[in-house]
Amino acid sequence: MKTPEIPPNEVARLQTLRSFDILDTPQEERFDRLTRMARRLFDVPIALVSLVDKDRQWFKSRIGLPVSETPRDISFCGHSILGEEVFIIPDASSDERFQDNPLVIDKPNIRFYAGCPLRALNGTQIGTLCIIDDKPRDFSEADLSALTDLAAMAEQELAALQLAVLDELTEISNRRGFMTLVGYAICMCVRQKISASLVFFDLDKFKLINDTYGHSEGDRALVTFAKILHKTLRESDLVARIGGDEFAALLLDTPKASALDVILRLQARLDVYNDKSPHDYQIDFSFGVVDFDPKVHANVEALLADGDALMYECKQRKG
Repeated sequence: MKTPEIPPNEVARLQTLRSFDILDTPQEERFDRLTRMARRLFDVPIALVSLVDKDRQWFKSRIGLPVSETPRDISFCGHSILGEEVFIIPDASSDERFQDNPLVIDKPNIRFYAGCPLRALNGTQIGTLCIIDDKPRDFSEADLSALTDLAAMAEQELAALQLAVLDELTEISNRRGFMTLVGYAICMCVRQKISASLVFFDLDKFKLINDTYGHSEGDRALVTFAKILHKTLRESDLVARIGGDEFAALLLDTPKASALDVILRLQARLDVYNDKSPHDYQIDFSFGVVDFDPKVHANVEALLADGDALMYECKQRKG
């Protein structure tokens, strides 16, 4: 049996998946109707909307399968998310990658599998719409097009969920998405005894930019800051626009002292941008940095509140 490889963007992929806040939620009609359509259209016993988590594949919708998840290391969908096209196995019992897979030699006795990767708005592949048969079969070009169309419909439903946790202007997490992701992250920090620090940002004199140059220019300043902030941070760090001209970032495995080095790099990149910018205004920020302490910060709100208070002190010192 061949275990699925881990994608090179796995950290970012899992962050994207968890930002949906969809794992372990009840089944929903908008996804169930797609799996019903798939089972009827292809005359298969099983159709799934499968989301590939760290150690499992969890089924947001399942028709014809009694379990809600299976281990990732034996999953067919774990292989499917590694490619761009529909992943097809005509007969798993004669495929050396799957012939001794527990899902092949035991229930549900998979023989045929076809899975179309499901992409988030940022292009990250988080799961599949897949169909399964207990008999070998071929898959025609017409079948391929039909499954791709159904997967596109599933992606539209996922996009609606993702837009609820993304900031439309800057295309990074909004407050709701950030709270969800940080909730997962700090639980992991406690379990694995990993340090983390939160940085709370507020743009300086942002109202002046809006009042002098108009809201369109203010929007451009927000987008520019978000892009430079995102570029400065690591893939494993979490960043969001909390609201207005306020941003926040959770830096994993990073104590406060190291976070200050990150802020210096951010300032250096902004200085380069400001020097080259044709605009008369400068993009600058005030910030507060706080170490995550599970004894002090019972939840994400408490961590944000401490960061906000320290940011305000910074802004007051600037005058």
